[in-house]
Amino acid sequence: METGATTPIAPAGEPRLYGDLAAWWPLMSPPEDYVEEAAFYQQTLLDAADSPPRTVLELGSGGGNNASHLKARFAMTLVDPSPGMLRVSRALNPECEHVQGDMRTVRLGRQFDAVFVHDAVCYMTNEADLRRAMETAFVHCRPGGVALFCPDHVRENFVGGTEHGGEDGEGRGMRYMMWTWDPDPADGTYTVDFAYLLREADGSVRVEHDRHVEGLFSRADWLRLLAEAGFEPRAVPFDHSEVDYAAEVFVGRKPG
Repeated sequence: METGATTPIAPAGEPRLYGDLAAWWPLMSPPEDYVEEAAFYQQTLLDAADSPPRTVLELGSGGGNNASHLKARFAMTLVDPSPGMLRVSRALNPECEHVQGDMRTVRLGRQFDAVFVHDAVCYMTNEADLRRAMETAFVHCRPGGVALFCPDHVRENFVGGTEHGGEDGEGRGMRYMMWTWDPDPADGTYTVDFAYLLREADGSVRVEHDRHVEGLFSRADWLRLLAEAGFEPRAVPFDHSEVDYAAEVFVGRKPG
């Protein structure tokens, strides 16, 4: 939030990071941190498609950090429900098309060579919503094209823990602590609590709490739901130097 700005508070249950705190996103998660990750997604899309993709639809594009790297190879169309995150992304990726929309319901009336859904898919907290997101991807994917879904965890590899980080920039700074935990291993969700220290330009510092509830599905659930949506699915190991557990992403090829 800019000093002195009036920003609506996010509705109850909605992560504040995408609402009243969205303007802090570049200090929490700078684009340069995504070089290795975006390179993996790019190569995965290239390997999975029947021909090299040219157009890519990203659902749940957030602040546009992955797109800031992928746009060098693909023509990116970015969809996100948060006006605040779209403002951040437009500043970072002015050459990309941006659309406000929900991955469960958005319909653009055209198809793309590939559909990319990064960790925003974690906010699908039940099978019905995850199925709807997959149907959106299927509708927007051309025959022979691919969709790539990148959850942070599947049930088989879930691990809790803490992370921290943050940056300084333009007279203000942010530091955060992220705590991932599962209050009820018997249900289909887990919790990510954030504590933010936000330093304004005048030197004042405030502390904010933000809770994210995210979906947790088994590998078999992912593959089944992708097949039910019409894709030919497979799991792909996620290779990243900073990920120390057996993470996976999911590729679906649209027949044709």
